Amino acid sequence: MGSCCTPDGSCSTNTVEISTATAVADTTATVYAVSGMTCGHCKTAITNSVSALDGVITVDVDIAAGRVTVTTGGEPDDAAIAAAIDDAGYELTGRA
Repeated sequence: MGSCCTPDGSCSTNTVEISTATAVADTTATVYAVSGMTCGHCKTAITNSVSALDGVITVDVDIAAGRVTVTTGGEPDDAAIAAAIDDAGYELTGRA
C-alpha cells in the first residue's frame, strides 16, 4: 500500500483550496391566518398554490393553528398570497 507522501516527507497530492461564498438573501417570514383548513389535502393545496408565486422560498401550513407561514425573498406580496390562497379554496383573514 502506498503513501501520498514523497520520500522527502512532502505531500505529493495536489491540493486545491476552493473558496465558497454563500449569498444570504434578505428573507422575510410572514404568518397569515387562514380559515377553512381541515386536513392534509388543505395543506397540500395551499402549499402548492402559494409556492408557485415569484419570490416565495418556503410555505409552512399549520392546520391546527389555522396559520400559514410564508418565507419570501424580501417583502411579501400580501395581495398575491391572498389570491393564491383564495384560488386554492381558502380564505386569508389577515396577518397573524
